[in-house]
Amino acid sequence: MLNIVLVEPEIPNNTGNIGRLCVGTESRLHLIHPFGFEITDKNLKRSGLDYWVHLDWHQYQNVDEWMAQIPDKSRVFLMSSHATKSYYEVDFQDEDWLVFGKESVGLSEEILSRFENHLTIPMSKLIRSYNIANSVAFVVGEAKRQISK
Repeated sequence: MLNIVLVEPEIPNNTGNIGRLCVGTESRLHLIHPFGFEITDKNLKRSGLDYWVHLDWHQYQNVDEWMAQIPDKSRVFLMSSHATKSYYEVDFQDEDWLVFGKESVGLSEEILSRFENHLTIPMSKLIRSYNIANSVAFVVGEAKRQISK
């Protein structure tokens, strides 16, 4: 089971879509406060539809609380448009942690400095980034493909 981490998610529809993806791929969702919405937000429920009740999810008040329960920090992969290594270059394993930053600014330098594995999703120079729900789907799809071999 993969661990999908959203640091300070801002848009309920994105989080709802990612929650639905997690249910479909049998992945865990980890949400780190503060959120730009409430878990009861109607947009979150609409995006996650009736799948939210099946979601294995956890929430943390801050990054330190989340980090305290990670058994192997070498298996944490942070997604950043500034990274030079592609997510295609990683051999993903069951129980890996895939970390995504908030929609407006990504992951902070403070969080990036805590881990060594920074990955990027290759994209055209015509855009700054992908929508976070699409980014999660790309990386989870590749990780699940590798794990299922």
